[in-house]
Amino acid sequence: MSKELGFIGVGNMGLPMARRLIEAGFQLTIFDVRREPVQRLVQLGAKAASSPKEVADLCETVFLSLPTPSILKTVTFGPDGAAHGSRMKRYVDLSTTGPTASIAIGKELAEKKIVHMDSPVSGGVGGAEKGTLAVMVSGPKKDFDEIKPALEIIGKVFFIGDKPGLGQTMKLCNNMMSAAAMAITAEAVVMGVKAGLDPEVMVQVINAGSGANTAIRDKVPRSVIPRTFDYGFTNALMYKDVKLCMEEAEAIGAQMFVGAAVRSIWELTNSQMGGDKDLTSIFQVVEKWAGVEVKKVKK
Repeated sequence: MSKELGFIGVGNMGLPMARRLIEAGFQLTIFDVRREPVQRLVQLGAKAASSPKEVADLCETVFLSLPTPSILKTVTFGPDGAAHGSRMKRYVDLSTTGPTASIAIGKELAEKKIVHMDSPVSGGVGGAEKGTLAVMVSGPKKDFDEIKPALEIIGKVFFIGDKPGLGQTMKLCNNMMSAAAMAITAEAVVMGVKAGLDPEVMVQVINAGSGANTAIRDKVPRSVIPRTFDYGFTNALMYKDVKLCMEEAEAIGAQMFVGAAVRSIWELTNSQMGGDKDLTSIFQVVEKWAGVEVKKVKK
């Protein structure tokens, strides 16, 4: 594939992905509404564009990493949107939008002879930094083969299928499980601390046992016990993903009883702690009910 790529959206996830592509020798034309991350990448060799349209005027393949379906639609189809660019042939969406929005965007792009590649990622900021993200791609196989070398720079690539929206469905299933693990881990660890257990001992035991999951392995020791609550993914984004998953499940008639409870606690966390707070702040919601804090025990 061409070494020239466009990249729109260089925030918490987009910036490290773009940085890895630059370091691998790709020539990036980038756009973001925030100047600071753009300047950081320009210093590494990227070219800054003045609009999404300009990125699509200059690049045949454009990657996008944006926080919500509504922002993605504006960036794509707004007055200076990428869909109006003269050169873009391939639109690679790394965002989490849900299959319904993804399919609708793909249909509109097809009218302009632009191929839509549904390519959401999972693994958080840490995975983006290390290039260990899970990349879930659906779209035409020949276009997948074309962009695969670039995607392999940012993570482990999975071809989910050629049916539109399959990558998004895979991502929503993954994030629902991650959200559920975070919620039940918060409740179980807080219960243990309330009963007198040392949270660091709990982490060691659970990680060696059958309750192990990404929350207890990574998030609790890194961001909860030190009380930093800075894992790198917001409550608003987690609630958005859970809500999208439930909406899709309901639309196709797949029952998710546990999922409904998970949606409720993330809705509460998003409301009480604030959408801009880190997802690990769900612990603070549960701690308030129990009257304890999950923190290092003085010995």
